[in-house]
Amino acid sequence: MLVLTRKPGDRILVGDDIIITVLDSRGDGVRIGIDAPAGVRIHREEIVRAVEAANSAAAAAAAGADAASLGLGAPATPPAEAELETPVAEPDPVPETRPASPRRD
Repeated sequence: MLVLTRKPGDRILVGDDIIITVLDSRGDGVRIGIDAPAGVRIHREEIVRAVEAANSAAAAAAAGADAASLGLGAPATPPAEAELETPVAEPDPVPETRPASPRRD
């Protein structure tokens, strides 16, 4: 890690196209400005961590809800032998059909 001491107005160049400018220094905080191309993503670390934690919690809650809706929440117990023998229902009789009457136009 490169550690620098800068005063307000001083700039730091990162690569060829990123400029970090020290804007202000007050007490234990420093305000900086970052000039970077539009394609460079710049995020505060604490915000990224909070979003990741929220996404993980939401995914875990969704997975738990999906498992519960599928009946996967608790381990299945094998059915009793009597439950395995389900009677087969007779098929419904085919309904009687009448021939279509001739069309008269």
